[in-house]
Amino acid sequence: MQKPIPYGRQNITEEDIAAVIETLKSDFLTQGPRIYEFEEAFAQYIGSKYAVAVSNGTAALHLCALALNIKEGDKVITTPITFAASANCVRYCGGEVVFGDINPETYLLDIDNTRDLLQNSPKGTYKGVIPVDFAGRAVNLEEWRELADEHDLWIIEDSCHAPGGFFEDSKGEKQFCGNGKFADLAIFSFHPVKHIASGEGGMITTNDEELYEKLKQLRTHGIVKGDQLYKNSIDFAGGNGEYPAWYMEMQELGFNYRITDFQAALGSSQLKRADEGIKRRREIAAGYYEAFKEKPFILGQSGVVKGHAYHLYIIEVKDRLGLYNHLRDHNIFAQIHYIPCHLMPYYRQFGWKEGDMPSAENYYKHCISLPMYPTLSEEEQKYVIEIIKSFYG
Repeated sequence: MQKPIPYGRQNITEEDIAAVIETLKSDFLTQGPRIYEFEEAFAQYIGSKYAVAVSNGTAALHLCALALNIKEGDKVITTPITFAASANCVRYCGGEVVFGDINPETYLLDIDNTRDLLQNSPKGTYKGVIPVDFAGRAVNLEEWRELADEHDLWIIEDSCHAPGGFFEDSKGEKQFCGNGKFADLAIFSFHPVKHIASGEGGMITTNDEELYEKLKQLRTHGIVKGDQLYKNSIDFAGGNGEYPAWYMEMQELGFNYRITDFQAALGSSQLKRADEGIKRRREIAAGYYEAFKEKPFILGQSGVVKGHAYHLYIIEVKDRLGLYNHLRDHNIFAQIHYIPCHLMPYYRQFGWKEGDMPSAENYYKHCISLPMYPTLSEEEQKYVIEIIKSFYG
């Protein structure tokens, strides 16, 4: 019997295990040097000036929302085809989520739909936009930056699916997801099914030094440590002409969103194989594309796209439920990404309903994510393809 084939799977090597064990034997399990090393290596890999490691991708989004001062009533645009956290971070701060429809060809937030939302409202109605590099396909942030500047918006790029992904700008230069050239902030996730797995964990990247310093403060309870940062007097602090070594100040209401040193060690080890992993993901994507192109049961698919990081490979099919169950009957555990956020009961209470996002809703009726991870063997992929073709005769 075929062993189970999930839609995603981590790959933990002996080198990864050794890196974690070494850290467990060190003096620091948290707030130690491995975190800074991971941040530095990740920033270099992405091409950003700064990186801030945090406990998970949702924490990363929440901290971005806090750093950009989202407050009660602020309207922010994002896509309904994403994990709920992309929208929820706005709600955590009391803001209002406004969903824009997707482009049915790319599955990404449609810039023309967003432009219509902005032009049909008084300037200043919206504060920001959160485009998502869904499935690993890079959003063209050069275009989004131009639109954002026209309407005084900030941009948070949700790059959880796309470390190593890129688009080519108007000069033909590669712009890697999260490099900070066009977005104010970008976020990544290190959940086990992602490109880089650290159990849990996340990263925020930016080129803005002020935001970088604020993020570091907010991830650690809003506490600062350093003479030049203090607001209380030296006398209050208990020093004799200087601040004592033990002194620190909580200056904002922050959170404990820190990552551990052993998670950071695992992330750093995984990062060394990131390019190798993307290369294999692109090979798998090409295999799926060739197998399914021009097949009558295929309504759409991720395809072969330059710069795509392929966290997911999606096909749109007739009788999606039937195929889903057929795959499970053959030990292939495909997944659906995602139920549109605006149709979740939580967001329906704000007036969102079926018919509001026709492209997103039509996509959801047909989408299914196929197994996609670097250790998927050629034989396993052939098996997946054969079982799909057998379902459609």
